[in-house]
Amino acid sequence: MMTGGADDRDRQQVRNAPAPWRFPWAALRRGGRAGLVASLRGLALAAFIPAGLLLLAVLVATLAAPLGGAAYAAGSHHAYRLAALVAAVAGAVVVVPLLVAAVLVGMRALAVNTRTLIGRWCGVPIPDPYRPRPERGWWLRWVLADRASWRDALWMVVNLVVGPLLLLGPALMAALGTLAVLRVLGGQSGLPASFPAPAQFVFSAALAGFGLWLAPVLLRGYGYAAQALLAPGGNAELARRVSHLARTRAETIDSGAAEIRRIERDLHDGAQARLVAMGMTLDAAGQLIDDDPKAARALLIEARDNSAKALAELRSLVRGIHPPVLADRGLADAIRALALDTPVRTHLRSDLSGRPAAPIESAAYFAVSELLANASKHAAAEQVWIDLRHEDGMLKIGVTDNGPGGADPASGTGLRGIERRLAAFDGVVAISSPPGGPTAVTMEIPCRLSSAKTSSC
Repeated sequence: MMTGGADDRDRQQVRNAPAPWRFPWAALRRGGRAGLVASLRGLALAAFIPAGLLLLAVLVATLAAPLGGAAYAAGSHHAYRLAALVAAVAGAVVVVPLLVAAVLVGMRALAVNTRTLIGRWCGVPIPDPYRPRPERGWWLRWVLADRASWRDALWMVVNLVVGPLLLLGPALMAALGTLAVLRVLGGQSGLPASFPAPAQFVFSAALAGFGLWLAPVLLRGYGYAAQALLAPGGNAELARRVSHLARTRAETIDSGAAEIRRIERDLHDGAQARLVAMGMTLDAAGQLIDDDPKAARALLIEARDNSAKALAELRSLVRGIHPPVLADRGLADAIRALALDTPVRTHLRSDLSGRPAAPIESAAYFAVSELLANASKHAAAEQVWIDLRHEDGMLKIGVTDNGPGGADPASGTGLRGIERRLAAFDGVVAISSPPGGPTAVTMEIPCRLSSAKTSSC
């Protein structure tokens, strides 16, 4: 027994002993791969610098042309002075604004591509800062009066300094360090001859490694620098917000009016018609109850059946407006009950610690309901996976099916309606449905969760 106890202690000490140190090759490979990718992306973004420089040169030349024309007119012979001055004034009033607007449009296209790549590669999303084009008014005024156009021009200037430092610096260090390492391995000197070969190898490898390590950091810093100028300013953000609210408000009003018309139609064609028929049947039964009790009994049975059908239709209509299980049990249980009535096999994973506001809960429920209907009717899917969670102040809902794919919001399968429904709450919908499937729909709605409730009482 004592020997067994000693063996157990020895095994416990072995388990608690620190693992032998191993060189982190896997971490180095991951870091080197990330640094190489960031360096290549930095080089791709740096390709925009010459294009911006060319547009800036054209802009400066365009703005300076009237001054040059005026100087020429002042120094020309008095016989041609008036003609040269008129030409300079006409160019400054007519030609220069058109050329400046054309250059700003080119800068806008370059800035749009920059925003897209920065959001994708740097992880710094930059929203569109431009004012919406008015239905009436001059295109020239719309371009020249937008402050975002001139911020694009300012970014082109700043990018001439920031771009080479943040984008080309790490790639240059990595390239020089790698080249020096190869020269040392080839028997040549990568550094001054006073340094021994081992020192040259270590320094060159350290320089290459530092460049690869620094590339992702500076690439993200470049994204933040671009965000400072290319993101919407205070007035532009307010105008964009007002435009978004006006659009979503109109869509919400139209959707609410359509929903009211649907409820009226369902009541008129369904429960109301059955109640009218039931009243007529009861009236007929009252007239026959003394002379023909058997026929009156049959009419009463028919009225009872009509009342049961009307009640079922009213319950179905109420569930379509706001399901009782949603009010009583919350979003997760309501979706779980919805999945039980869906012919497609549905898997639900929920990680909600509370409940969102009732309007958001209702919008999310009917969005999932529409997606489940699409999966069973249009996608011919066999299984659906629903992921429900709350992260970073966002209610995130993922719905994925194993159908053949090819879903398009413009095809009228209800996806556009989901986008309109969630837009009223600043929600967004991302759809991925390549041919052959699967179809994955991700919905995000900003909200806060309240304490969980199990009953509406």
